[in-house]
Amino acid sequence: MLKKTILLFLLVTFYSNAQEQYYELRDFVTDSAIIFTPDQVVDLNQRLVDFEDATTNQLVVVTIKELGFDTIKSYANGLFNQNGIGQKGKDNGLLILFSELDREVRIEVGYGLEPYITDAVASRIIRNTMIPNFKEEKYFAGIDKATDQLITFLNDPEALDEFKKEIADENSRERLYMIIFLGVFLSIFVGVGGFFFYRSYRNIIEVFRGIFMGKLGVLPGFFMLLGGSLSTLFGMVFMVVPLFVGYSVYTADQDIAMQIFDNPKILLWLLLPFFGIAAIIAFIKLKLSGKEDLRISWLKNDKTYYRKTFSSSGSHSFGSGSSSSGGGGSSFSGGGGSSGGGGSSGSW
Repeated sequence: MLKKTILLFLLVTFYSNAQEQYYELRDFVTDSAIIFTPDQVVDLNQRLVDFEDATTNQLVVVTIKELGFDTIKSYANGLFNQNGIGQKGKDNGLLILFSELDREVRIEVGYGLEPYITDAVASRIIRNTMIPNFKEEKYFAGIDKATDQLITFLNDPEALDEFKKEIADENSRERLYMIIFLGVFLSIFVGVGGFFFYRSYRNIIEVFRGIFMGKLGVLPGFFMLLGGSLSTLFGMVFMVVPLFVGYSVYTADQDIAMQIFDNPKILLWLLLPFFGIAAIIAFIKLKLSGKEDLRISWLKNDKTYYRKTFSSSGSHSFGSGSSSSGGGGSSFSGGGGSSGGGGSSGSW
């Protein structure tokens, strides 16, 4: 009985501590990391009070020394929801959380403001406004300018639309650069694969031609075709897979590329038509030359023909050649708003 009582006490204590791990906010600016001057705290707090009075939106700034074992996303979400930032029913709250020693910052957005302050908007504010200042240890400047942007965007829909258009244009440029880089990178693989495929396929044609002339036995030729097919398959992988990967990236359609990786037998089935075409080409070359009649030998090899055609010094050899390769103003009181984790984080 005593053990159960102690265990219950420990569980209740742990649960209570877990529930109280976040600050109870009393002002719109809580500078626990002490990175602002007293005047900066007073001025910023008053500006956020005026913003709530004019719009009912609540924008809260919290600085801490470190996160401990928590992530900034979960800490911001817990702090946001525990204090009910924003008005109940509107969920129109915003939280800027700054962790000094972790060198991380996050903008947490309430449900009601997510259509306006999207993850992309929050991310760009962090990336372009806050982090450049933080790298120079201008912590207040970065947070002050970010709050100005957030207030402006929520008060001026046209400014917000223009900002979102800039984000879309920036993403389009980044996507274009990525496609160009990926195209050049994949072209190298396609070129290498094409080289191996061409050399291997040319030798496969010569194997069929030797079989049709009776100068290469069917059984030895079969094993040569087997070895040639592996080299051909290697070349096909280097050609086909990069093309499908590039297509999936360009069209944002992952299904086609994943079918190749999930079912590599597709490449084996693609080899069959190539063998048929190689045999037809070899037969046509034999007939056009008019020098040899069609004859088949199961085991007999013409050593002179073999050395001339497939030796390391011959023009059709396997593998020959080489390649190089908080202060004054008004106190904060949460209105019961909530956040589902929308927003963005950044580090410097």
